[in-house]
Parts: sequence; structure tokens; C-alpha cells
Amino acid sequence: MKKIAYILSVVLIAALAVSCEKFLDSDSPSAFDSASVYSNYSLTEGTIFGITEAFCEVNSYRGRFLPWYGFNTDIEWYNTYKPGDGRSDIAAYDCQPNNAQLNLSNGPFPLMYTGIERANLVIEGIREYGKPETNADMAYLLGEALTLRAMIYYDLIKAWGDVPARFAPVTAETIYMPKEDRDVIFKQILADLEEAIPYLPNPGATTATSRTDRVNKVFAEGLYARIALMASGYALRPAEGAVGTGDLGSVRLSSDPELSKATLYPKALNYLKDAIGKASLEPDYETYWYNVNNMENLVAGPDHETLYVIPFGAGRGRWNFTFAISSEGSHWSNGVSRGGDAGPVPTVYFMYGDNDIRRDVTCVNYKWTKNGDPELAGIGKWYFGKYRYEWMDAQPYSGGNDDGIKPVVMRYADILLMAAEIENELNGPSGAKKYLQEVRARATGLDAAEVYVAALNSKEVFFEAVAQERALEFCGEFLRKADLIRWNRLKSSLDYAKEQMFALRNLEKLYVIYTGDVAYSIAEDGKSMDVIFPTIGDEIPAGYQVTTGYLTKYDDAKASGFYTNRINGIYYNNPDEYMYWPIFYDTITNSQGVIKNDYHYDNPQ
Repeated sequence: MKKIAYILSVVLIAALAVSCEKFLDSDSPSAFDSASVYSNYSLTEGTIFGITEAFCEVNSYRGRFLPWYGFNTDIEWYNTYKPGDGRSDIAAYDCQPNNAQLNLSNGPFPLMYTGIERANLVIEGIREYGKPETNADMAYLLGEALTLRAMIYYDLIKAWGDVPARFAPVTAETIYMPKEDRDVIFKQILADLEEAIPYLPNPGATTATSRTDRVNKVFAEGLYARIALMASGYALRPAEGAVGTGDLGSVRLSSDPELSKATLYPKALNYLKDAIGKASLEPDYETYWYNVNNMENLVAGPDHETLYVIPFGAGRGRWNFTFAISSEGSHWSNGVSRGGDAGPVPTVYFMYGDNDIRRDVTCVNYKWTKNGDPELAGIGKWYFGKYRYEWMDAQPYSGGNDDGIKPVVMRYADILLMAAEIENELNGPSGAKKYLQEVRARATGLDAAEVYVAALNSKEVFFEAVAQERALEFCGEFLRKADLIRWNRLKSSLDYAKEQMFALRNLEKLYVIYTGDVAYSIAEDGKSMDVIFPTIGDEIPAGYQVTTGYLTKYDDAKASGFYTNRINGIYYNNPDEYMYWPIFYDTITNSQGVIKNDYHYDNPQ
């Protein structure tokens, strides 16, 4: 028990806290205590929960990383434009080392290393005392710890680029560690997943893997592919050997042959092919997201789509608080103003075909007023319909900052679309079409999906279709920024999004010929508003109210969120040079200056 208390109390990692020396002066638990913990499944399982507890800290995944990583992209943006405001600056590629939201001693960077330190202790303890080579239950826990550590490192690299590489518990000799070339970390976590995957049962095969808040084999296989795609893709990197020297860096591929597509793609594809069929797409897209809002996506198995969620408890997590349809104090949000901080870029709605059921689930153009009525939000203010207080029937929102929503980290649709992308790259579209078609069929129907996919007969055309499908399928799930970075399309895609927004405002050629009007009707159950953006020649259904000139009414009115500076403000600095957050001053200071910023960011003097 002493060992568990020790593990759960670790809050000083990677030279990030000021009390490092005091911590290391204290007596560590005896070998007997460690043996007692790590030879017992239940006690060891408790230490696994210590790793995930780090996700739930106020300024960790809960309140800082999840609400802020992923903006702005060509499909998702922060709904407020206010240069100089710390929140807007994060989204618009102007996050500085003193940013008030993230420059915290208990911010996401140090708390993610808390999770890593706890994982390091668990991994070391199981290897020494758990006999995972002969005990399948302990092997599962070892695999779970390795997978969680890999996920945290993936998220660290996603946000910060190069970071310290800690794969053993902190000692007096390793207390201050500089940043390491991310390739070192990539190779370690990929090797860790190769070890972990055989230890992990498939979804639904055991009590633990029947829950989406526990790690299973398919999630680990998908995580391997996700990391392989990032490691072999483009990114802003310092020059060779210049990590931690203040180098400006350039967008390039890794020069390490072990991280090339030729090396990683075949391995990743094998894992994805093994995963296919071990989970399933839920039959109805809207029902799936309704269930997410009711915490009913917690069952893992061959008939379910969710592979892993952030394991927030019922009174933790501020997901709908940030991302739900805006509620300005309605009864849905228990009389408090919540949601609407971010949403789809206004042109995303027009990217979908009329027969694509994902469109009206993903893109919502109304909000809830204080008196509980839905009200049109304006052409420039859209919300993610995947997240709705009004869908929280099983556990109605009771107020406060936390709503208990468990954000989806990975679902089966991503397994299929990663397989489509990698199979196409290695072997062309012939063998990849079935994966794309399966995702497309749920959205548009099988017949339409077959016709669509049949026409994709070159590598280049098929890749563009996959890139588009990932936008339509995952909008509001914040996978897009990492995708655009690895494809070397971050700035170019944001520039294209700006062009499309100006085209929409001017009623020029967009994805469709939009009239500039809007028609709407309130649903009978009072839980939604059906909003139609008619194209030329469309008939408005009976019973719908029409607002003519809906678009021009908001043309350059500041209140609409669709004025010229707002569109141009999708980024303040060149995203290709500011794609990563800086290491924040608090962290650098507490590392005794060992950790230093690269790219364009300052270091404290």
C-alpha cells in the first residue's frame, strides 16, 4: 500500500517542480513493498488508475490540453476572434511562452509527465515482480501501461514537437533532462507498442477490455498506426543535432530510415488489418453521438465502435462545457452559459453532400437562448452538433464546469481510414477501396458509396478522397491538425479555407451554389432546429420559416463572427513556423534552464 501511495503522490517530473531535491531526499519504499504491490493483480491495477488520474487534474487533459489542442484547421476553429486574448492566441498560432492559460506550474506539460512517471514506475515494477512472461493478467497490465505511456508521448509530441525522453523513473542523476530529438521517442514508443500488443486482449474478450476506458488490442494497434503516420510524415523540426539550441527549424521528414514510410507503413498496415473486424461501425451516426453524450459508448467489443475514451468520472471533464452547442443559460445547461467555444469553419457544412447524414450531426447553426428557445446563430458562428447538453438524458447536466463526458480518443472509423490511406500508399487504391467504402456507406448509403469509390482509380485521386473523408468523418474530434501537419498541408489548407470563406461571403463558386437565404423549423420535441441552406432551385418544405439575405445580413457585421479580420485571423503567424506550442516559462525555469525553446520562441533570461 505504501508503494501505491508513493506512485499516486508523484507530482514532480522532468525537473518541472521546485521541490525536486526535497522529494528525492525522502525515503523510497522498500523492495518488499514493491514486490507486494506488483505481484498482486488488484494492487497493480490500482497503479494503472494512477496513470489515468493524471488526465483528470484541473489543468491537464481535462481543462487545458483537450480544450486547446487542435485549433485552428481548415474544418475547426475557435469561435472568438480577439488578438491578444490568451485563448484566441493559442488557436491562431500565436501562443507565447508566457501564455496565461498554459504557463502554469500545474499545466498540461508537467501533468502529462506526471502520468509518464507513474507509467514508468508501473512498468518497472511489473517487469521486476509481476512475472508478465508467465502471468497473462500481469502481462495485460504491463501492456496497458506501455500503451498509455505511448499515448501521452504521442500527445506531447503533437503539441510541443521535441520533448524530454523519460523512460525510467526519476533519479537524482536524471532529475534535469533536456529535450530529446523526437525520433528517439518515436522509436521507443513504437517498440513499446510492438511489445504491448500481444499482451492485450481484443475488445470485449475480458472484463477489462469490455470497457472503453481500459486499453485493448485494437486501440493499441490503431495507436501504432497513428504514431507511424506522424513519425514518417512532415513536421517542423530543428536541424540535425540542433534540438534545444533555439534553432528555427524547417518543415521536413525525418532522416532516420527506421522512421520512413517504407519501414513503418507495412508494419502499421499489418496491425490495422489484424484490427479490422474486431470492432464495428455503429449503424447510425447520429445515434452514436447521442450515446456519447449519455456516456453509453463505454462498452467495447466486436459490435461497438469506440476503442478508447479519456476515463473522466461522472463529475469530471469539461468537454460539453467547451464544445457543445452554445447554451446561453437555457434549461439544457441548467441556467448557466456553457458551450460554443469552438465549432466548424462556416464552409464545412457545404462540403457535405445533401445525402450525407454526418452533415447535420456535425454542423449546427443555431444556439439556445436563455429562455430555452433555439435561435439562428449567424452564418459565421457554427457549433459541433456531436456534443449537446440537450442530448444528456441519462445524466442531465447539473451545472458547474464538469459534465462527465468521456472524450473519444479513437473509434473504429479511424482504423478503416488509416488502413485505406496506408494500403493506397503501398499498393494503390484497388485493395484500399473497401475500407473507405465502409465508412462512406454509413454516411451516404451503400449504393452511393459504391459508385463514389469505384471512380477513385489512381493513388493521387484516392488519397485526396481519403483526406476529404477524414475531414467529413472526424470534424470536431480534433484529428485534423495532426493530419495536415504530417501531409505538409497546414498553411496551404488554412489559406484555402480562408479563400472558401470569402467565396461564401461573396456568394461566389463554393462547393454548391448557395442562395444566401436560410429556412428553419423547430423540431417537435423541442430539442433541435432543422436549418436548411437552400441552393438555387430548391423547394422549401412546408412549415419552414425563411429568412432572405441571411448571408448578406451578416456580411461584415462584427457580431456575426464572419467579418474580414475574423476570416483572416484564422491564423496570426505562419502556421508552418508556429505549428507547435512553446515550452512555457514556468517549465523552463523549473528545469534550471536545461529545457530550452526552439523555433521562434523565447527563453527566459
